[in-house]
Amino acid sequence: VQLVESGGGLVQPGGSLRLSCTTSGLTFSNYNYIMRWYRQAPGKERELVATIDSIDGRTSYSDSVKGRFTISKDNDKNTVFLQMNNLKPEDAADYYCQTVGRLNNPYWGQGTQVTVSS
Repeated sequence: VQLVESGGGLVQPGGSLRLSCTTSGLTFSNYNYIMRWYRQAPGKERELVATIDSIDGRTSYSDSVKGRFTISKDNDKNTVFLQMNNLKPEDAADYYCQTVGRLNNPYWGQGTQVTVSS
């Protein structure tokens, strides 16, 4: 199983980015994986940002991003997205995709860096 994040970069405050988490070895339609986006800024604790269930599509968000970020999925491509709008400097962090397999084994991507600065 591999999770590969992409889409990070430098954006000005108020701008948008769309992160992708492309998976291999997972079939979203066969098992209800809870796909998660975490972020971690230097010197700060890791924060769970958003989740989506791979079959029923149920989503959840942290209060810090609710209304600005949208998590979605493409089951044909077994890929998860995080659309981030109205980005703030405090959103700057490394963003990681994560899930837990059928045997409760966690899988993490390598992360993608988001920088929000003018």
